[in-house]
Amino acid sequence: MEVNQPLNGNGGHHHHNLDKISAAGLLIALGIVFGDIGTSPLYVLKAIAGSEKVDEEIILGALSCVFWTLTLQTTLKYVVLILRADNRGEGGIFSLYTLVRRHAKWLTIPAIVGGSTMLADSVITPPISVSSAIEGLTKIYPDIKTVPIVIIILSVLFLVQALGTNVVGKAFGPIMLIWFVMLGVFGFLNVIKDFHVLKAINPMYGIQLLTHHPGGFFLLGSVFLCTTGAEALYSDMGHVGRANIRIMWIFVKICLLLNYFGQGVYVMGLKGQTIDTRNPFYDIMPEWFLPFGIGIATMAAIIASQAMLTGVFTLISEAIRLNLWPKIKINFPSDQKGQIYVPSLNVLLYIGCVGVVLYFQKSSLMEAAYGLSIVLTMMMTTFLFSYYLYAKKVNMWLILVYFCLFIFIETCFLIANLQKFTHGGWVSMLIATVMICIMYIWLSASKIKARLTEYEKLDKYVESLKELSSDITVPKYATHLVFLSNASRASEIENKIIYSIFQKRPKRADVYWFVHVDTLDDPYTMEYKVKTIATDDVYKVNFRLGFRVPNKINLYFKKVLEDMVKCGEVDIRSRYESLNKHNVIGDFRFVVLEKFLSYDNQLSFFENLIMKAYFFIKGFTPSEDKWFGLDSSSVKVEKVPLVIRQAENVNLKRIPWQANG
Repeated sequence: MEVNQPLNGNGGHHHHNLDKISAAGLLIALGIVFGDIGTSPLYVLKAIAGSEKVDEEIILGALSCVFWTLTLQTTLKYVVLILRADNRGEGGIFSLYTLVRRHAKWLTIPAIVGGSTMLADSVITPPISVSSAIEGLTKIYPDIKTVPIVIIILSVLFLVQALGTNVVGKAFGPIMLIWFVMLGVFGFLNVIKDFHVLKAINPMYGIQLLTHHPGGFFLLGSVFLCTTGAEALYSDMGHVGRANIRIMWIFVKICLLLNYFGQGVYVMGLKGQTIDTRNPFYDIMPEWFLPFGIGIATMAAIIASQAMLTGVFTLISEAIRLNLWPKIKINFPSDQKGQIYVPSLNVLLYIGCVGVVLYFQKSSLMEAAYGLSIVLTMMMTTFLFSYYLYAKKVNMWLILVYFCLFIFIETCFLIANLQKFTHGGWVSMLIATVMICIMYIWLSASKIKARLTEYEKLDKYVESLKELSSDITVPKYATHLVFLSNASRASEIENKIIYSIFQKRPKRADVYWFVHVDTLDDPYTMEYKVKTIATDDVYKVNFRLGFRVPNKINLYFKKVLEDMVKCGEVDIRSRYESLNKHNVIGDFRFVVLEKFLSYDNQLSFFENLIMKAYFFIKGFTPSEDKWFGLDSSSVKVEKVPLVIRQAENVNLKRIPWQANG
């Protein structure tokens, strides 16, 4: 008998109304989605102006590039097109990957590269945002040391992650609304001083800068900073909905462009001079407003950093469920959907961010390193979305136009950003390379293990399990014995489990349970199937969990038992006579088999390298029982050798025993 049921536990089916617009949704979108791209005016024009003398042609050309980058890259690519690719309401590069991965194996490569470069980018985003905001204090206190202040703010930011941001998050929207209104107002007040700046909307100014001005093409590296938060628009779709993002982007884009053009008017007024220590963002504010402006900018930078961290935690939790990352501890600080906290990653990111602040000291130097990794994420998204369109049978010519247009734009950005490599871009690329290696090792090792794991037909052992269950000469191990199994088919079981039950130490139990977990491409599915192999003796339970559903197997298994008891399918009371008559529930014992690399194998050099790296990394991660959310008091972890390929042709010869020897 087989039973299929949905699980009604925490985080079950999540139904999205992606295209519903609400005032609350719009405000939440401001607080969650637009933090990164919204704080770009703090440093973009300063980075463009650089240390060269101000030239009107350069500024108008750069503003034209900013306008068309926000229009083509952010608006057309992400807001109009890519937001269409949702996986039950969820967005982000791994959600996009799950929509297309069954069509071609090579799509794993852009998913791994895109996810890794996005993780690397998260080490520079908080330092550059907070540093750019705090450095405004030098206009009031020229001798102030900003580095300690930035480190204190980052320390508090990372510390509060463990507490969850449910309460603080409610204030994000209103604060970001004030921020964007401030951007728009001060930008507009400067634009009306010289409408001449609006000529930059003409794309010819940008084309002229890129093709004719000496070194103008490489200014794209600084221009690109205006769209670095575009990937977050897609990643956060599940939190606020597609329609709220699209509507709010109109307001956000207007405010951003007004501020960029307003700063442009100010900078063009410095013709023939250098920017030096000036920051156009703060210079367009009246002096009396500066303390308020710095305070609002700092809060906006903190919110942008918080949104980035939330996105990274979600990204890692998805990577774990997709077998692209080691199984590390994940906490859920509150009941709010999307509230994820990854302690080990929080510590590593904190160390990385503080390291970036101490290494670069100033935001102007961070600008030189920022953007190189995120442009690679965007290129990988272009590959995956093109394949998504292909899978949806969109006209090939339209797919070709989309692919060629955005690969051309992003290749130009990549070439321009490559000059940042020696100026600090190597930091983010080094981090990205480490992430890529970890993901590749984990996925490859998982494939090697899965390919060579041996399975047995469960039917062969049903009678043996019944006999063992009734054999009172064997000490009882548990009333209910639960094994976690990799076998997805109801009729199969790993030979290692059979070995554990019958040979390693005979494990007598009244009821044997074999539990398997399938991770689905659908993010929030929570279902299970029960196969009764032998009534009151042997059962197989298959959980079907979405890639964003937390692993709480202990909790889910209890739910399964509740459902089965209600239906009269199983009796979970103790089989001891004295306890049974008082309806005492029997004890449950989980057995988790942890594999280690056996010396008894003949691996190829490359496979040996992969497996050694895999087990080395695994040594730093929690045990399987903790990952599956099992109660440690009722879990037995057994070490079993992973004999990947048996050594063959053992030329061992027996010789007779000599009487005198």
